[in-house]
Amino acid sequence: MLALVAAVGYGVSDFVGGVASRRVAALRVVLVSYPLSLLIVLALAPFVGGTITPAGMAWGAASGLAGGVAVWWFYLALAEGPMAVVSPLTAVIVAGLPVVVGLALGERPGPVAYIGIVVALVAVVLVSRESPDDATAEVSARTLRFTKKVALLTFGSGVAFALTFVSLHQIGDDGGLWPLALQRAFATLVVWAVALAAHQFAPPRGMPLRLAIYVSVLDVVANAAMMYAFHGGMLSLVSVIGALYPAATVLLAMVMLGERVGRSQQAGMLLALAAVAMISVA
Repeated sequence: MLALVAAVGYGVSDFVGGVASRRVAALRVVLVSYPLSLLIVLALAPFVGGTITPAGMAWGAASGLAGGVAVWWFYLALAEGPMAVVSPLTAVIVAGLPVVVGLALGERPGPVAYIGIVVALVAVVLVSRESPDDATAEVSARTLRFTKKVALLTFGSGVAFALTFVSLHQIGDDGGLWPLALQRAFATLVVWAVALAAHQFAPPRGMPLRLAIYVSVLDVVANAAMMYAFHGGMLSLVSVIGALYPAATVLLAMVMLGERVGRSQQAGMLLALAAVAMISVA
């Protein structure tokens, strides 16, 4: 259940961040949301309690570092390559790699769970595909190709996103929210460094700023839920449910913005529900 909460949190966060990114550069949104999420965690951590351990804090830092790099490379891949290829390929790596790592560590889900994992991987690919959109064609003034550079950025971002899940799984269950605080701190440092290098170190104002605040709250909820879900669940199962977050983003875009959703995405959302049901039963 916590993994599903995390998936919804990630999905809603991406939706809100996407709406803000239509007015300002996406990097400027996370420039504010990441440090705000750190402040929220620091405010909550003393009340949650927990023991600070070197191992737990190190894995928290690793998760934040991987997450910051993942966002950086993913944005670069989207800027230079076709979104219809970059997005689903990244998503399937995010969903699939933790499953491989979990199985390598000795996890053995039941037969129904294995089927659920396969269904979830298919769902992630379908939901992450972009529907044809005339507006997209108008905005793109040049042909975007899946070059070697874009392929490397896509693969790298997918691996980095996956490593955030693997690192969260390795955090012990006695650290409270302190490892999550270090995660948000390291992610903030990466994003700030990238923003400075790109000459985009300027926080948004007005509505984008308010949306960035909402994103920070959603990030805390999603990452905390994911971390606690890993405490009592397998990496191979929890991560694949968490990776279904694009379904929530697509559903909100369809309901709130009236965006067209292709049949493949609709099928993906149905498969996502089926995958969650099978993994939950298992």
